[in-house]
Amino acid sequence: MTSLHLSFYVAFTLSSLGLAFHRTHLISALLCLESMMLSMYIALSMWPIQTQTASPILLPILMLTFSACEAGTGLALLVASTRTHGSDHLHNFNLLKC
Repeated sequence: MTSLHLSFYVAFTLSSLGLAFHRTHLISALLCLESMMLSMYIALSMWPIQTQTASPILLPILMLTFSACEAGTGLALLVASTRTHGSDHLHNFNLLKC
Protein backbone atom coordinates (compact mmCIF):
# COMPACT_ATOMS: atom_id res chain seq x y z
CA MET A 1 0.00 0.00 0.00
CA THR A 2 1.45 3.31 -1.01
CA SER A 3 1.40 6.39 1.14
CA LEU A 4 -1.11 7.97 -1.24
CA HIS A 5 -3.59 5.14 -0.66
CA LEU A 6 -2.98 5.27 3.06
CA SER A 7 -3.66 9.01 3.20
CA PHE A 8 -6.99 8.56 1.38
CA TYR A 9 -8.02 5.73 3.68
CA VAL A 10 -7.05 7.72 6.75
CA ALA A 11 -8.92 10.81 5.55
CA PHE A 12 -12.07 8.82 4.85
CA THR A 13 -11.83 6.93 8.15
CA LEU A 14 -11.29 10.08 10.20
CA SER A 15 -14.24 11.73 8.48
CA SER A 16 -16.51 8.78 9.21
CA LEU A 17 -15.32 8.64 12.82
CA GLY A 18 -15.98 12.37 13.15
CA LEU A 19 -19.48 11.81 11.79
CA ALA A 20 -20.06 8.95 14.22
CA PHE A 21 -18.73 10.57 17.39
CA HIS A 22 -19.28 14.34 17.06
CA ARG A 23 -23.02 14.55 16.86
CA THR A 24 -23.55 17.84 18.62
CA HIS A 25 -24.10 20.26 15.73
CA LEU A 26 -25.58 19.76 12.30
CA ILE A 27 -22.81 21.82 10.69
CA SER A 28 -20.12 19.46 12.02
CA ALA A 29 -21.99 16.47 10.59
CA LEU A 30 -22.25 18.24 7.22
CA LEU A 31 -18.53 19.06 7.27
CA CYS A 32 -17.69 15.42 7.97
CA LEU A 33 -19.86 14.34 5.04
CA GLU A 34 -18.17 16.87 2.77
CA SER A 35 -14.70 15.71 3.79
CA MET A 36 -15.72 12.12 3.06
CA MET A 37 -16.90 13.15 -0.40
CA LEU A 38 -13.74 15.17 -1.00
CA SER A 39 -11.47 12.26 -0.11
CA MET A 40 -13.47 10.00 -2.43
CA TYR A 41 -13.23 12.60 -5.21
CA ILE A 42 -9.47 12.89 -4.87
CA ALA A 43 -9.10 9.11 -4.79
CA LEU A 44 -11.21 8.75 -7.95
CA SER A 45 -9.22 11.51 -9.65
CA MET A 46 -5.87 9.93 -8.81
CA TRP A 47 -6.88 6.36 -9.61
CA PRO A 48 -6.18 6.54 -13.39
CA ILE A 49 -2.78 8.08 -12.67
CA GLN A 50 -1.87 5.29 -10.25
CA THR A 51 -3.03 2.50 -12.56
CA GLN A 52 -1.73 4.23 -15.71
CA THR A 53 -4.94 3.62 -17.61
CA ALA A 54 -7.04 5.89 -19.73
CA SER A 55 -10.34 5.93 -17.90
CA PRO A 56 -13.17 8.36 -18.47
CA ILE A 57 -12.86 11.57 -16.51
CA LEU A 58 -16.63 11.86 -16.21
CA LEU A 59 -16.97 9.89 -12.95
CA PRO A 60 -15.02 12.31 -10.68
CA ILE A 61 -16.79 15.31 -12.20
CA LEU A 62 -20.18 13.65 -11.73
CA MET A 63 -19.32 12.86 -8.12
CA LEU A 64 -18.19 16.45 -7.55
CA THR A 65 -21.52 17.65 -8.97
CA PHE A 66 -23.49 15.43 -6.60
CA SER A 67 -21.31 16.60 -3.73
CA ALA A 68 -22.10 20.23 -4.53
CA CYS A 69 -25.82 19.41 -4.66
CA GLU A 70 -25.52 17.64 -1.32
CA ALA A 71 -23.77 20.64 0.20
CA GLY A 72 -26.45 23.02 -1.04
CA THR A 73 -29.23 20.82 0.29
CA GLY A 74 -27.45 20.42 3.63
CA LEU A 75 -26.99 24.16 4.05
CA ALA A 76 -30.64 24.77 3.13
CA LEU A 77 -31.68 22.25 5.79
CA LEU A 78 -29.32 23.91 8.26
CA VAL A 79 -30.88 27.33 7.67
CA ALA A 80 -34.42 25.96 7.81
CA SER A 81 -33.80 24.01 11.01
CA THR A 82 -32.06 26.96 12.66
CA ARG A 83 -35.02 29.19 11.84
CA THR A 84 -37.60 26.74 13.16
CA HIS A 85 -35.75 25.26 16.16
CA GLY A 86 -33.50 28.16 17.14
CA SER A 87 -30.17 26.32 16.94
CA ASP A 88 -28.36 23.61 15.01
CA HIS A 89 -27.92 21.22 17.93
CA LEU A 90 -28.85 17.73 16.83
CA HIS A 91 -30.45 16.82 20.16
CA ASN A 92 -33.13 19.49 19.53
CA PHE A 93 -34.42 17.69 16.46
CA ASN A 94 -37.18 15.17 16.94
CA LEU A 95 -38.17 13.26 13.83
CA LEU A 96 -41.48 12.16 15.34
CA LYS A 97 -42.65 15.72 15.96
CA CYS A 98 -43.78 17.72 12.92
